[in-house]
This record gives sequence, C-alpha cells and structure tokens, in this order.
Amino acid sequence: MPRVGMVGGGQLARMTHQAAIALGQTLRVLSVSADDSAALVTPDVQIGGHTDLAALLTFAQDCDVVTFDHEHVPGEHIRTLVANGHAVFPGADALQYAQDKALMRARLAGLGVPVPAFTIAEAVDPADPSTNGGGERVIDAVTSFGAAHGWPVVVKSARGGYDGRGVWVVDSAAALSIESLPTSGQLVIESFVPLRRELAALVARSPFGQAAAWPIVQTVQQAGICVEVIAPAPGLDDDTAAAATRLALRLAADLDVVGVLAVELFEVAPSSAAPDGLLVNELAMRPHNSGHWTMDGSVTSQFEQHLRAVLDYPLGRTDQLAPFVVMGNVLGGAADPTGGGAPAMGMDERVHHLAARFPEVKVHLYGKAFRPGRKLGHVNIAGSDLGELRRRAQLAARWLGDGVWPDGYDIHGAGNPANERPTLTTASAGEGDQSADELSGRT
Repeated sequence: MPRVGMVGGGQLARMTHQAAIALGQTLRVLSVSADDSAALVTPDVQIGGHTDLAALLTFAQDCDVVTFDHEHVPGEHIRTLVANGHAVFPGADALQYAQDKALMRARLAGLGVPVPAFTIAEAVDPADPSTNGGGERVIDAVTSFGAAHGWPVVVKSARGGYDGRGVWVVDSAAALSIESLPTSGQLVIESFVPLRRELAALVARSPFGQAAAWPIVQTVQQAGICVEVIAPAPGLDDDTAAAATRLALRLAADLDVVGVLAVELFEVAPSSAAPDGLLVNELAMRPHNSGHWTMDGSVTSQFEQHLRAVLDYPLGRTDQLAPFVVMGNVLGGAADPTGGGAPAMGMDERVHHLAARFPEVKVHLYGKAFRPGRKLGHVNIAGSDLGELRRRAQLAARWLGDGVWPDGYDIHGAGNPANERPTLTTASAGEGDQSADELSGRT
C-alpha cells in the first residue's frame, strides 16, 4: 500500500491517521514532539521540525506522497522536496495563498472573487531607528483606510495568525497606537464586515482534477475561535448555497489545490461588490475545523477524502447522513471551575458521565494536555431536531471542557428532568421523536 506522510503532529494528523487505518495504511508523521496528538497514536513517527529541510528530506524518503496538517512549511522547502522527486500536495504555488493573507487577498481580488475592501502595509519596529518613522506610516495607512472605508478597521498579520491570534480590531483613529500593532511583517488592513453570519464551504480536489463538495455549513465564533459548526447551514437558500459551492470549487481549480480546501465565508447583504451575498474571509488547504462534523455525519469524512485526494484515488461521496449534524469544539475551561480549591474532575470521569447522559454524542479527544482555551477535542451529534442537537452539543462540549453542566444537571440524578430522552442519533431515532401524525405526513 502507498504511504502518506503528513508534516505536523497535531489533531488533524491524528484524525487523518484514523482514516488511514481503514484504507489499509499507516500514516507517517513528522512531529515536533513525541507528545503531539498524532505522535501519541501512530507508530510511524519521525521527530523533527517542519522548518528543518534536512528533516523534511529524510522524512519524505519513506513516503509516496507528502501532505500537511498545517500551513507553516516554508515554500522553498516544499519546492526542494519536489525538485528531489517527491510528490507533495498541496504544492507550494497553491499553499502560499493559505500561508500569506496579503498574497491571498491580492490573488483573489485579481480573480474577481468578492473579498472585503483591503490594503497592504509593512509593519515596522518603532524602536528601530533605521525605520525612520515607519511606525507612523503604518498609523497613517490605517487612519487613511478608516477614513475612506469607515470604522472599525481590521488589521491582520499577513502570516502566522490563527484562532483570533494576529488580528486586531481598531474602533477609531483615536484608539490607534503603535504599541497596539505588530512590529514586523506585512499587515492586511481591511474593512470590518457587517455580516449576517459566517459560513464555510469545504471541497476536495485530486491531481486528476476530480472534485467533491460537502454541504455549506454555518460556523459560530467566540473570541476568534470556532465553537460550533452546523451542517447544513440552517435557513440558507439554495441559490446562495450553490454559489458558495461553485466559488469553492472554482478556487480549488484556479489555485491548483490538491487535497481538502476550506473556504471561510462571510454571508452579507447582496451588493455590487458581493452579488451572491458572499465574501471570502480565509482559505485553508488541509482538513479544517469546519469539517470535523463529517467524521460522524457524512458518507466520507474530510480526513478520508484528503487521503483519497492526495493519493489520486477516486473521491468518496459527501452525502449527509442525517438532516442536521452539529459539531461543538471542546475548549479547556478553568482548571478549577468550582473555585473551591478541589481538583477538577478528570477527563475520563467527564467522558463517563457524558456517555451516561447523552449516549448519542460522539466524542473525539485529541490527547492534548489541558490549557484554558485550548482545543482539546470536539463532539458531534446528528439528528432531525436542530434546536435540541445544538443544546446537547453545547452542553456536552462545555462539560468536557471544564466539568460543568451549564444547565445545572446533577450527575447523581437529583432534580434532573425525568423525560430527557437518551438518543437523537439515527434516522430511526429521529423519527421516533416525532408523532405518528408527523410520520404519516398529516401535520
């Protein structure tokens, strides 16, 4: 069997390894540490850094194809791997647009793809005398952009930001200061978009050119971190959903992406600048948080599909297995949520009590050490009652994150709702939650 190598040992590599097993493969992983999520579960691990060309070359020698669980491998290293005869997907020419927001904004604008109004500035260290007032030039650039396009203004580091890091929202010219902005690299200055909600389009493409798309989903963000994904996006009209899918498939082809491509979108009021009511926010060329629901809610998960794509296998079907699927991210909460000084309940016990209360919830933990705000895992739940699915996913994710049931549920059963039904997971269970009249079509 061919061997796929994934650079990066995080949770995406861990879940790709799970998919590889079913395809008869052992995912080879280049991991910075033996304690990384994927290194804990796959037997074929090389310890090394993704910026170390020698480590990358050694790693690639035992792989039929190399891919990534993050976008941080230098493009020149990827080109060297290819020059040495290794198959690498996505390639450097595609991946650069997920690595660099300035390049991405300029390229998409050149393709006529709707994006927020933007400009590019160069960050400088105001303490460096060689910059000769460069910090003030950045201030001037942000101020001029705000005057032209309105406030607030969003300032982003062109490279390296994720989960809300590397992003600053400036409310007014008066709130702007050199100390509040980064001191190196390029900056993307763009309009603060009055959006209706955030969506994501997930597609995959093979070297042969075959492509597949999952339903458009809604993503819910808090403090710059995705906390919930709803598939499909509720209430999204068919025309907008089709436009979002076409856009993602077009970008995959135009940028020559091989593997999974996630296109993060803003849904906005239709206008001449956004005729379909969509603006592109970010791109990711790998499995993505917005696609974790596919593990339990789609015929083919994004992780299996990514493997199929980089191996140039025919792609799998992307049909959804239930009317709705909700994913909730498990974020590390307070170490001691009670505030009483006693040790917090361990994860094993939390999983135990979650399984007792909501046996239909699928749990995916990443093997990460606890840290407040860190993504420790996610939960998926599928069924037909979207409101109830969201309630249970939110409760489950919060319980796993900090050992607290937000609704006051008592794990020992005192005072809990007697009629809380245990399952919504399958089509039959979903139908069982409906009345006989509903099932017969009379209501």
